[in-house]
Amino acid sequence: MPSSTPDPADPVFRLHVGGKMAVASTVPLTSREDLSLAYTPGVARVCEAIAADPDLADDYTWVSHTVAVVTDGSAVLGLGNIGPRAALPVMEGKAVLFKQFAGVDAVPICLDTQDVDEIVATVRALAPSFGGINLEDISAPRCFEVERRLDEALPIPVFHDDQHGTAIVVLAALRNAATLLNRKLGDLRVTISGAGAAGVAVTHMLVAGGVNPDQVVVCDSRGIIGRHRPDLTETKAYLAETTNAEGRQGDITEALRGADVLVGVSGGQIPEAAVAGMATGGIVFALANPTPEVHPEVAARHVAVVATGRSDYPNQINNVLAFPGVFRGALDARATRVTDGMKVAAADAIANVVAESLTADAIVPSPLDPRVAPAVAEAVAEAARRDGVARR
Repeated sequence: MPSSTPDPADPVFRLHVGGKMAVASTVPLTSREDLSLAYTPGVARVCEAIAADPDLADDYTWVSHTVAVVTDGSAVLGLGNIGPRAALPVMEGKAVLFKQFAGVDAVPICLDTQDVDEIVATVRALAPSFGGINLEDISAPRCFEVERRLDEALPIPVFHDDQHGTAIVVLAALRNAATLLNRKLGDLRVTISGAGAAGVAVTHMLVAGGVNPDQVVVCDSRGIIGRHRPDLTETKAYLAETTNAEGRQGDITEALRGADVLVGVSGGQIPEAAVAGMATGGIVFALANPTPEVHPEVAARHVAVVATGRSDYPNQINNVLAFPGVFRGALDARATRVTDGMKVAAADAIANVVAESLTADAIVPSPLDPRVAPAVAEAVAEAARRDGVARR
């Protein structure tokens, strides 16, 4: 594994010197007249107009194209709870992806607290400066409460990307994999390994997209989640009530017996024998990074389509396919929230980009495909208007 000790010759550290982003002016400041327009006295007229009509901030400030990328550093990539300062390079990276792929400006905000009440209060206090809130790398189960409370409190989109970005791309990939294999989503038996933020959101998103919840089985580190389990959190109790209609019990091997689809979002390892128990012509999305739950070459011995979260294998399930376009579309529509309909529309748009050229090694577009973000943005904005959450 490469060293994390700074080395001036290391291209990773060279790239990060001074950070990956900066603020740039969008107006000229070369004369006294420029200063009088951009700042005092001219700016006072704009302030007075916004004070009289707060919605004018969308037209006369950066709010219409700017989001906050907020973390508490508790669940950063595969690094875990490394704290806010160490999380900042990741948040900067997220911000430059927003700008590169969708023209959305983003500001990294790393909070030195992991208390839910403090996080919610701080983000609420900061919210007037932004058109949306992208929550990032906040550990489960706190992330569910943080997002829920902010979504209820704020009149702007709140989107926890670790949950919904992953879920959107998984739905897009599964749509195309099912099409390639001539299967219907509603007929697929789906096993989800992992009941954290991503696992819960993937379950919800697949059901919203057409998977039969009775055909879904979710596993955590203690095995299959169902009504037989007395030790469940509120979130897992909901999964127990809404999935696993057959009342199956046991470990991941039992959960995969006869399954058509495995979605791994746990980080735990799944033995080859368990994958071998899946139905013929199956689908495996092993998304843990950097080590997938089952090695893609091993999975390929037993199933027809394999995807991972890695860029060095085909079919990378990468959140960058979703979040830039989701926020671009939400901002363009001046949406007050992100609905399930907007998420499903985003998944459909991603899937449609490569719908005419599907192969087992290309069920989703490349993260660098320039067609993706505009297609997602247009679909999300249209869905926001259909769902009645758009203000333009």
